[in-house]
Amino acid sequence: MEPTTGAPVDAVPRRVPVRQQSRLQREGRSDGDTPDDVAAFWAPIEEVHWDGTPVREDPAPSGDRGFRPVGRRPPSRTAPPPDPLPGLAALVTLSLVAAFFAWVSAGPFWLAVGHARVGTVVLDGCTGDGLTQRCRGTFTADDGRFIAHGVRVSGVPAGENASGTPVPARMTGPDAGTAYADTGVGRHLLWLPGLLVVLACTAGIVRWTGSARLPGRRHRRWAVTAAIAGPVLITVGFLAFAW
Repeated sequence: MEPTTGAPVDAVPRRVPVRQQSRLQREGRSDGDTPDDVAAFWAPIEEVHWDGTPVREDPAPSGDRGFRPVGRRPPSRTAPPPDPLPGLAALVTLSLVAAFFAWVSAGPFWLAVGHARVGTVVLDGCTGDGLTQRCRGTFTADDGRFIAHGVRVSGVPAGENASGTPVPARMTGPDAGTAYADTGVGRHLLWLPGLLVVLACTAGIVRWTGSARLPGRRHRRWAVTAAIAGPVLITVGFLAFAW
């Protein structure tokens, strides 16, 4: 088989005539007075098509250097790995923020779900006013099981913050350092915003560490699971400590 046309070797001539129209036009000759050596030029079969027209090489695109094998793609440039410092800084910062809010929300959460000791706290004194008010007192459980001295008192009404004033309050246990005098919706505002901040920190860790953008579904799944597990374990640990 002939490699260019695919025909049998003995059926295709080795040379075919190529018309020299452009050359004849330059010389100002017509077909009638064209000499035999100019009328036909026998080119090799590898350089012409089946109808005798020359094979034209495709011009190389601008910017190509050297020969490129047919069917082989140019080597792709791999993107440089991302800088790990921003992700590490975000991980540490958001983890500390989540730990703080999980710590301050653990006790109020148990009080809101009913795990509390009801009693009375006698105020030793208060400083500040409004949101900056800080009170201390002695808590006595109604069942008489324990007495806690020098505990912090949260949610003391503005008109009942004089020293020696008894205020109804609740504590999660004798080892808890805070007695809560909040009632109604106010007791839920002590833990719900904090846990929402913990959830926001968890989403931020997943976002800023790039866990959700890793190549491969398996690697991405494990990375997102690890990013979520950190704040969750911190919160569970503080809840167990405040029980």
